[in-house]
Amino acid sequence: MSDNGTNTTVTTEYDYSLYDEIKDNTFAPCDSNDVNGFGKVFLPTLYSLVFILGFLGNSLVVCVLVKHRSQINLTDICLLNLALSDLLFVITLPLYSHYSVVSEWIFGDFMCRFTAVSHNTGFFSGIFFIVVMTLDRYVVIMHAHTMTRYRTLKAGVVLTILIWMLSLSVSLPAFVFTKVSNESSALGCHQIQDSDTWRLYNLVSINILGLVIPLLVMIVCYSRIIPTLVQIKSARKHRVVKLIISIVVVFFLFWAPYNIGLFLWFLKSNGKLEGDECNLEATLRLTVTVTEAFAYTHCCLNPIIYALVGERFMKRAVQLLRNWVPGIRHPSTRDSSDSSYRKSSLLSRSSDVTSVFMK
Repeated sequence: MSDNGTNTTVTTEYDYSLYDEIKDNTFAPCDSNDVNGFGKVFLPTLYSLVFILGFLGNSLVVCVLVKHRSQINLTDICLLNLALSDLLFVITLPLYSHYSVVSEWIFGDFMCRFTAVSHNTGFFSGIFFIVVMTLDRYVVIMHAHTMTRYRTLKAGVVLTILIWMLSLSVSLPAFVFTKVSNESSALGCHQIQDSDTWRLYNLVSINILGLVIPLLVMIVCYSRIIPTLVQIKSARKHRVVKLIISIVVVFFLFWAPYNIGLFLWFLKSNGKLEGDECNLEATLRLTVTVTEAFAYTHCCLNPIIYALVGERFMKRAVQLLRNWVPGIRHPSTRDSSDSSYRKSSLLSRSSDVTSVFMK
């Protein structure tokens, strides 16, 4: 949950340190009742929706891939770990939803720390696996003949271990600095960092690792992939190109506003933004609250963007759902354009229609 350093402040979790800033004693404390009241209604509602959709969608991805684990490849390994990252991320939301409603942390110090590090690890690992999937698409399409032999299950396992270790390492400060403390006769769970170095580290890690680097990788890789796809005569090439563009645009639209809000708060806390102190603080707090919660919904879209659009994956998912829910039909067969597409030099593979291979 975000904590701006005022009494019983409850917004969203992600970067506490940016909100536990020093106050100018020459000013009276700002009234945050309006923002807090908004958060108590807005956050639990959205968190509950994100939790339900994210849990169901990502659980379906995990179940399908585990059921067909004998046919798993590098792309499927990335999809599986992306779904696990999103699950690790969303299972923390009910705790923060409760925190938003009652304005008090009742789950103890260990759960405060554990939830924070789980939340951050799920966030960073999800971003990192998206980057790996983007690089994998680029390698397969642009360097298929030279790099295919390196796309082995062993390589996928090694990448998985490295990414989870990196994500946990980046998130360790959340475990170290997060703690339960008394806030106006109520217990709060937030990150307490007295060092400007650690505050800067949080800002840089979220903005650079969470937005700038992934966005640059997507733009560079897909800007090379799209011209190659356009040259291929395929009935579905335009669909693939649109999907690729959608991946980049959706990622930017969901995460950029939140990162911009964090950066503006950092500038404000260091006296770089001028204006009415209370109005500016209230505006920025509300901005970060809304944009952060909105960014969280991206984990609900990951199963759709990266898995469910895949033709083979959809058939497997429907087959699995038919065993659980009577009345679900098999996906309708495609028209003849599919056969012409399969005969082209572009082939959709495994569970992701954007993971294309050049023959």
